[in-house]
Amino acid sequence: MAHILTFLAEGFEEVEAVTIIDLLRRAGITVTTVALENSRVTGAHDIIIHADTTMKHLPDAYDGIVLPGGGLGTDNLKASKRVLELVSTAFSGGLLCAAICAAPLVLAKAGILRGIRATCYPGCEDQMSDALYIEAAVVRDKNVITGKGVGTAIPFSLEVISYIAGRSTAERISSQIVYS
Repeated sequence: MAHILTFLAEGFEEVEAVTIIDLLRRAGITVTTVALENSRVTGAHDIIIHADTTMKHLPDAYDGIVLPGGGLGTDNLKASKRVLELVSTAFSGGLLCAAICAAPLVLAKAGILRGIRATCYPGCEDQMSDALYIEAAVVRDKNVITGKGVGTAIPFSLEVISYIAGRSTAERISSQIVYS
């Protein structure tokens, strides 16, 4: 069974995080939520989530990293040298690196978007370094998936499911949640 790490930093966008976690788990994908420091993490709209673990206790093996956005959450992820190292290592190892909203800026700072097609929250495009910016809701290029923002959380999550578990699994989840 595939195993995905979803990093939660103070100020994360709750809808993006919970949608990702929920839909991946519905698809039978193991999701471990990881807090940067304290397992109690407060989102951008004061919703508190208790992460499964912290950066000090990362699982030994996983198949990819997914980063929810949110302005402050993204800034906190970008400020973490360990998160940047994990993203870079995951990308180099061919593991999934997915980010939504402003969080593709973390991928850019980690240096993995050179020549990669990607999207991000409107207004962040100029910070996408060497990425090939695409005006789209969700963009998949190699082992990188990016999404535009809160309103694209479902199609973003379904694309992650498709990448990990196949198109038929993504279609099954889409049908189950009555997404059209």
